[in-house]
Amino acid sequence: MDTDLESCLKDWNELNDEFKDLEYLSKLDEVSELQKECLKGILHQKYRMAAIKKSLKKLQASNEIEDLDKDMQRREHQIGEMEQTLPKGNGTYLSIILGSVNVSILNKEDKFRYKDEYEKFKLVLSVIGFVLSVINLLTNYRTLELSFMFLLVWYYCTLTIRESILKVNGSRIKGWWRFHHFLSTAVAGLLLVWPNTGAWYDFRGQFMWFNVYISFVQYLQFRYQSGVLYRLKALGERHNMDITIEGFHSWMWRGLSFLLPFLFIGYFFQLYNAYSLYKLTWHSEATWHVPVLAAMFLILFLGNVITTVLVIPQKYSSKVDWSNSGLNLRHGPRKNDDKTLDKAKEGNTKEVKHE
Repeated sequence: MDTDLESCLKDWNELNDEFKDLEYLSKLDEVSELQKECLKGILHQKYRMAAIKKSLKKLQASNEIEDLDKDMQRREHQIGEMEQTLPKGNGTYLSIILGSVNVSILNKEDKFRYKDEYEKFKLVLSVIGFVLSVINLLTNYRTLELSFMFLLVWYYCTLTIRESILKVNGSRIKGWWRFHHFLSTAVAGLLLVWPNTGAWYDFRGQFMWFNVYISFVQYLQFRYQSGVLYRLKALGERHNMDITIEGFHSWMWRGLSFLLPFLFIGYFFQLYNAYSLYKLTWHSEATWHVPVLAAMFLILFLGNVITTVLVIPQKYSSKVDWSNSGLNLRHGPRKNDDKTLDKAKEGNTKEVKHE
C-alpha cells in the first residue's frame, strides 16, 4: 500500500514539474502586450512615412528618391502583412450580432480554412436552392415555397455575418457586394411575406427559373474561386481572404473571361425580374410588395453591373502596374515569379481543376 502511495506521489511530482514548463497563460499575456506595442509601432511608422513622403514631394526626382520610394512601398506592404496578424475591431454590424466577441483569425492557415469553408458553404446552399427551385417548378405546394423563401432569408443573413468576419480578417471585398447581400436578405424577406395572390403566381415560375440559373452561376463561381484561392496559397500571397472577383492577377483572366458572360446574363435576369414586377403593379391583385420588389431588383442589377464593370479593369491595371515595377513586395526585385507561377499551376492542376 505504501509502495503504491509512493509511486503516486512520485508520478504527481513529475507531473508538477512538467506543468511548470507550460507557460501558456504567461506567454498569452506577453503576446497581448506585444500586439499592443506593435499596433503603436505601426501607427508611428505610418506617421513618419507620411511625413517623409510629404518632404519628398518638394524635391526634384532622382535615382535616390526613386529607390527610397520603392523601399517605402515595400515597407507599406510589410506593415500590411503585420496588420493581417493583429486583432481588429468587429465593426458595428458584428458588434450588434455577436457583441464584443473577437472574431480575428491570426493564423494564416486558419484564415485560409475559414475562407475555403465560406466558399463551400455557398456551394452547398446553392445546390440545395437548385433542388428546391426545380421541385417548386414541378409542384405547387405553398409550404414548400415558404420553406424555400425562408432558406433564402437565412442564407443571405448568414452570408452577411460571414462576410463581415472576412472583412475583419483582411478581405478587400467591395462595399457593394456586402450591401448586395443585405439587400438580397430584404428581397427574400419580402418574397416570404408576399401574400398568396394571383400576382405572385404570375411571377412564381420566373422567380424559380431565376434561382435555378443563379445556383448554376454560383457553382461556376465556386470552381473559379477555389482555383484562385489555391493558387494564391501556393504563391504565398497574403490576401487569401478575398472573395469572388477581388484580388486580380493577370493569369486569372483565363477563367474569368469564361465566367463573366454568365455573370452578366444573371444581372440582366435581375433586370427582367424588375421589368416583370413593374408590369405586375397594375395587376388587380397586386399588393405593395410588387413595386418595392421591382425597385429592389433594379437596384441589384444596376449595382452589380456598375461595380463589376468598374472593378475588373481597376484590379487588372493595378496588378499590371505592380508587375512592371520590378518589385517583390517581400524581398525586393522579382526574379523567379514566372517559375513559381508555373510550379503553382502544375501543382494545383492536380489538386483543383477549375478551368
